[in-house]
Amino acid sequence: MATRVFSDEELEALRSFPAIGKDELIRYFTLAPADEAFLRKFLRPQTVLGAAVQLCTLPWLGFVPDEVPAAPLAAVGRLARQLGLPVEVLRNYGMSREQTRTDHLRQVTQYAGWRSAKVLELKELDEFLLARAMEHDSPSLLFRLGCEYLRSAKVIRPGVVTLLEKVAAARTEAERETHARVAHLLNPERARGLDGLLVVDPTLRSSRLHWLVTGPVQASPPSVKGEVDKLKFLRGLGADTLDMSSLPAERRRFLAQIGRRLTPQALVRREPNRRHPILLTLLAQSSVDVLDSVVQLFDQTLSGAESRARIKLREVLAKRAKLSEDRLALLEVILPVLADAGIPDEAVGTLLRGKIGMSRLRAAHAGATVRLPRDHGHLRLLEGSYTYIRQFAPKVLETVRFKGGTEAEPLIEALNILRELNATGARNVPDNAPTVFVPTRWQGYLDEAAAKGDTSAYRHYWELCVLLALRDGLRSGDVFVPGSRRYDNPAAYLFKPAQWDEHRVEFCRLVGKSPYASESLPLVMDELDEALGDLEDTLKRGDGPVRLNDAGELVISPLTAEDIPSEAEELHGELERMLPNVPIASLLVEMDRHTGFLDCFVHAGGKQARSPQLKRNLIACLIGLSTNLGLHGMAASCGIPYDVLAWTAEWYIREETLREANICLVNYHHKLPMTAMFGSGTLSSSDGQRFPTRGKSITARHLNKYFVSEGISTYTHVSDQHSTFGTKVIVATHREAHYVLDEILGNATDLPITEHATDTPWSTSPCSTWSASSSHPASATWARSPSTAWERRPSTRNASRRPARC
Repeated sequence: MATRVFSDEELEALRSFPAIGKDELIRYFTLAPADEAFLRKFLRPQTVLGAAVQLCTLPWLGFVPDEVPAAPLAAVGRLARQLGLPVEVLRNYGMSREQTRTDHLRQVTQYAGWRSAKVLELKELDEFLLARAMEHDSPSLLFRLGCEYLRSAKVIRPGVVTLLEKVAAARTEAERETHARVAHLLNPERARGLDGLLVVDPTLRSSRLHWLVTGPVQASPPSVKGEVDKLKFLRGLGADTLDMSSLPAERRRFLAQIGRRLTPQALVRREPNRRHPILLTLLAQSSVDVLDSVVQLFDQTLSGAESRARIKLREVLAKRAKLSEDRLALLEVILPVLADAGIPDEAVGTLLRGKIGMSRLRAAHAGATVRLPRDHGHLRLLEGSYTYIRQFAPKVLETVRFKGGTEAEPLIEALNILRELNATGARNVPDNAPTVFVPTRWQGYLDEAAAKGDTSAYRHYWELCVLLALRDGLRSGDVFVPGSRRYDNPAAYLFKPAQWDEHRVEFCRLVGKSPYASESLPLVMDELDEALGDLEDTLKRGDGPVRLNDAGELVISPLTAEDIPSEAEELHGELERMLPNVPIASLLVEMDRHTGFLDCFVHAGGKQARSPQLKRNLIACLIGLSTNLGLHGMAASCGIPYDVLAWTAEWYIREETLREANICLVNYHHKLPMTAMFGSGTLSSSDGQRFPTRGKSITARHLNKYFVSEGISTYTHVSDQHSTFGTKVIVATHREAHYVLDEILGNATDLPITEHATDTPWSTSPCSTWSASSSHPASATWARSPSTAWERRPSTRNASRRPARC
């Protein structure tokens, strides 16, 4: 069992003294006066120093290695200086009598209050490991957690093999416990349904399991209908009613992850008590994921139709503008004749017809355009896609239930009416159908259709207004979907009033804010008064970094370019020539030797056996996936079979493992002495980069300014030490400001980020609100600001100015 978890080298390292850091040296190898008094009882210099090493090693490692003289020299030297003994005497420790080390360890253990791992202690360890194994399945992680538990309980760690056997037993028991907790859900009918997921369905030409875990690649009516079919199938199996709360969230995530990656054949080979919990968890999670996917695809497909209508509208308006230009030119000929008082009225018509020509007049009259509605005809053009939208919208409304707050009640009522119309096949919208959610720019379409008695047009426009209002409500949170994760009720993520009352004082104390609005608001207004006063003084002088341009907009002057001395340029070139050009694979190999970041790529199923070729395969996958090569191109260039690279990428390279590997690299970089020359690591900045994509993806969007076809954005957080500590793939058309806080609040590196700078044009308020309620200052760079009015109110300093959007 031990050799399947750790290699021989790793086992030897776990039994020996590791390298020691400065903090550990000070924390664990500093003797108190009582410690020195205890150690002096051992009389001989080598026994005093040997017992001191054991006394300090016990809380450091949780056990004492057999070779006490092999302790780190820095630790031995520090103890020797405190005891006034030469370091060399430790070489003779335990040489004359083998029992010396054991006897001294017994006395040290008794003095320090530690215990040996006996029956009671091992039983408590088993209970702890079982609880952790229900959350994590990684043997190496469980081994480390077990070591930490023993150390905190002051129990001497047993042998490595013994502890690994305990870990193995805990994992096996966790599988049995998992099955026991969900056994009440596994009636014979459901068990047959689960096993049926692994059988090839002739209509799908694949197993139902493969069908469920394969997501859509584009937003289209067939994709929406496919996801709706999945949702109905899952509900037919009762997946939406499965209560899996008896299993910890981490266990559910792990089981679902295994179910997505294992082939149906591999699952069939597993015993039922291991297979069925995996499939149950996968069904429960898939019901939520597919529900989110249905709503997301509904949003994207409807928005795609609206976007195409908007593009067509621009073309129509451009054509209309060209026709209007011709008519304006004609008007320039007509107006001078009409304005000339010297031309008799009876001669005006004859003169104009002769001067312009009847053919031109007739052409201008034939090209007359109707008056545009308030939206310039956008909804009318969207109505041309009504049949396209009807391909998927009724199925979504039939399958998904929507709810909302008080303000959304008319829209929810309209959705119920539309759902009833779809179910019964009725065509006419009831007279009492609500329309308060219809924007003013579209109300004219409904009024015109109603005035003409055109029930078909009224139905089309009303239905489109309902669907677009539903989309906007889902985006704003006014409308939510019960059972969803992404579109759930926003109030579910907030503290209930009673809960907030319990946590408010403590939270406000941590962020240094008053828990009472009556105290906080005056302080915030005073801060705003002072800041606005400084701003107004700067604007009056006109020589500061902030100024008003000719249009009255608030702008920040560009920073003055920093002159770089010629000597620095020469030194830069000299240093650049000294750096060798190395293959990227060699660089990754060297960085792994320094940091071990490749060890962060762990098997999704908890498998610990790592073949000698695994690191080679990981490096090949990382290069292939991060460049234009891809896995096929990488396999062709390096000679590693494609199926090996595909398997490695599937089971080892995931978002969480990439994040852990990046954290490892950033932490190592942060500790390098040269890194402090760049910055302290307390300041960070963020910005987005856009990249074109190949193939189809529901995350990619058309953005003509940046992409020929479709692309995505990567929002990156960089520290002042030039390390990238966070990257998030986002939709290219989304506002980047909404993602500023993600990697700051979720920062898991050693970087002590205390201030962040970013550009947030038009979206500064959310970031400023967060900064005001936390201990992180935020510096927003306004590349462009809206026109601002200053509202004055009585104040102790001049006048208070509160910016208000015009």
